This record gives sequence, structure tokens and C-alpha cells, in this order.
Amino acid sequence: MDKQRDFVLRTIEERGIKFIRLWFTDVVGTLKSVAIAPAEVEGAFNEGLGFDGSAIEGLTRSFEADVLAHPDPTTFQILPWRGEVDPTARMFCDITTPDGQPAVADPRNVLKRTLAKAADRGFTFYTHPEVEFYLLKSSKYGKNGPTPVDSAGYFDNVPGGTAHDFRRRSVRMLEDLGISVEFSHHEAGPGQNEIDLRYADALTTADNIMTFRTVVKEVAIEQGVYATFMPKPMSEHPGSGMHTHMSLFEGDANAFYEPGAKYQLSKIGRQFIAGLLKHAPEITAVTNQFVNSYKRLWGGDEAPSFVCWGHNNRSALVRVPLYKPNKGQSARVEYRAIDSAANPYLAYSLMLAAGLKGIDEGYELPPEAEDNVWSLSDTERRALGYTQLPASLDHAIQFMEESELVAETLGEQVFNYVLLNKRQEWRDYRSQVTPFELEKNLEML
Repeated sequence: MDKQRDFVLRTIEERGIKFIRLWFTDVVGTLKSVAIAPAEVEGAFNEGLGFDGSAIEGLTRSFEADVLAHPDPTTFQILPWRGEVDPTARMFCDITTPDGQPAVADPRNVLKRTLAKAADRGFTFYTHPEVEFYLLKSSKYGKNGPTPVDSAGYFDNVPGGTAHDFRRRSVRMLEDLGISVEFSHHEAGPGQNEIDLRYADALTTADNIMTFRTVVKEVAIEQGVYATFMPKPMSEHPGSGMHTHMSLFEGDANAFYEPGAKYQLSKIGRQFIAGLLKHAPEITAVTNQFVNSYKRLWGGDEAPSFVCWGHNNRSALVRVPLYKPNKGQSARVEYRAIDSAANPYLAYSLMLAAGLKGIDEGYELPPEAEDNVWSLSDTERRALGYTQLPASLDHAIQFMEESELVAETLGEQVFNYVLLNKRQEWRDYRSQVTPFELEKNLEML
């Protein structure tokens, strides 16, 4: 760590960095930033930077307001969009109390805690997200809703299209920040894009997702368009998910891989999936944290609505992707409910905790779903034992309230704050009179 600190201090001097942004997130997953001058960095490393945590959503209660932000030197990167005028760098921070204890409501600490539990069992948790988002002509919208930048579709090549230049610039910027991109393409909706980040340990991935959202927003502004990670910005077009591929490694060996087993999936892999399935309804208020998230989950277009798993079955909640011959390291499972607006630190904590619970308790994996689950009738789904994911944020809150797993993983303060925040959002939503109601009822009733 000392070597890393020395490297940061030397780079700041050599590259003429003028500002260093210290980044962290609130409980909802909004990125927070405070800029310090180069002269302050060494002090921030040694003592942290003090601020009033009660001003940040869910970070502390007012009677314990003082917290310290400690920059993590391993996350130091120069921000490419700042250019050569006043070069600026960033570091992610861990938040502590004045006596040096990790702040219980710091989302990054919640994930670190859960990863430590996995490490105690000999596991490292790797994740690989496929992040979808929409490019719009502007954040303003009229009677017909937002206006996408194009009318292209899945994998379309659009000569001279905004999305090409946008993705090229974004990918280059991400690579400059040390974030490897696996591939990028146009998604199914008009103006919808997907960029897949290469797999990394879950803490690095969560940091990368926060950086990714910032890069995408910055490049959009630069190109005169607007990027949104809203789960379902247009009712008639697909929502934006963040399908995440997951694997557990024991040292260099993929714990999900067993040659000769069905789908080359080990007992640990099967128990991990069983844990995800059993606890999916409880964790959905975090993996899908907004009222709008449920418009995506229940809006069709390949979003999962029912709790089941399948091999290469895109209608299932958990998918076991096609096995690559002789590539045991690539064995993984894909969780398809999570959307691009989730707080990645909390969502990955709960997905990991659910999988570990399946392993610890030896959960049995139910039979796989071989049919298109959407095309089955409710009676057929019931007969096959496929329960549904929560149908609304209110429904998800009810599951979460009863969950020991979620309470234990998030810790009391974060658990209570998420419930408080989400109940308020549901109340605000429920009290509205919508254009739909006026259109249907005003003249007729």
C-alpha cells in the first residue's frame, strides 16, 4: 500500500495533476465527489478527509455526523475527459468513523464485508456485467416521451450513427481508465446500447460500474446527447438491464466447473444457483430499486419475471451460459434481473450472500426450465413451481422486510435506510394521478 501511495504522489507531481476527486457513493448508489488539491493528498492518505456524513443519503444519522473519507490508492486514475487543462484524477474512498472503524452505512464497506465472508470459505467472487442504457436527443421529453438518437435495433450497424462514435469514444476512455471492455453493440431498443465490462473481482467491478456511468454521461454531454440508465424510459421499448455473470474461484480454480457434470456445472455451482433462486424475491428491492424497475421486469422483452433457471434459456431468471469446450475457467452463472440503476456494491453483496447461503445450507437445485417461461400459462407455471418475482416496488419491500439474509448482509443501518427510502418512493408514486388515469377516466366517469 505504501508503494502504491508513493506511486500516486509521484504521478500527481510528474503529470501536473491540479485536482484529485475523492469518490464514494451514498446508499442509493449516487456517486459523490469532493475535490482536493495535490498538497492535501498525503494528509488524506494518513488521516482521511473529514466531512458531515448526515448530509449524504443514508450515510449516517444526524447524531453521529462526522465521518472520514480515506482514498484507496489502488483506484487512482487520471480522468481522460478533463484533458490537459487542469488535469484531474480520482480515487475511490472507504468511509470510516473518527475512531477508524469502517462506517456501517458505507456501501463499499458492505461489499468488502461480504467478500471477506466468501474469502473465509476460500472463495474469490468474480463478476462481469453487461450494462445497457439509452442515448436520447436530450433529457427533455414531450407528450410522446423521450426521443432516442436513432431508430436502429439489435447489433445494427448504423453508418454515420451517433451510437458508433459514442461507443468508440466511451470504450477508449474506459480503457484509458484501466477498465477493460469485452465488447459493445447497439441493443434492441432505438438509441439503446450495451457495453460489457471484462470480468474482475466484484469490488473492482462495482468501482468500474460507478466510473462507467460517469464516463457514459460525460461522453454523451460532449457529443450533445443525453445518456440514461433509467430501467424503462419508454413503455413501448425494452428496458435496460445489467445482466451479471458470476463465478467463485478457489485460488486459480473455478469452483463452478466440474468436467463431466451436466453443463460442466459443479455441486457448488448448483447450490449457488439454488441460493439465488430461493432468495431472489428478498433481494429484488436492491437489485431493482426504483418504481420504474418493475416496468422493465414485467414489460416483456426478455426481462425475467419468474424465479427459475435454465441452460441458455433467456426467459429464466438465472441462466447457465453455453459451455466453451476446454475452457473450465469460463464456467459461470448469469443473473438477469438486476438493472443498470442498481447500487452495484449493495446488489453484488446480496447476490453473493444468497449464493453462499445456498452453498452453506446445501440447497437443492430445482429442475431447470426448458420452455419459454413467458409463453406458459399461469396454471402451467404454478404446476412447474415457478414463483414470480415481486411485481412492484411495494411488493419487493414486503419481501425484503421479512428477510434475515438481507438484514444481516446489509447491516441494520443500511437495511433500515433502504426500507425507509423505498417506502417513501412508493408513497410518492402511489399518491400521483397519472396521465393514464386521466385519459381513461376523466371524460368517461
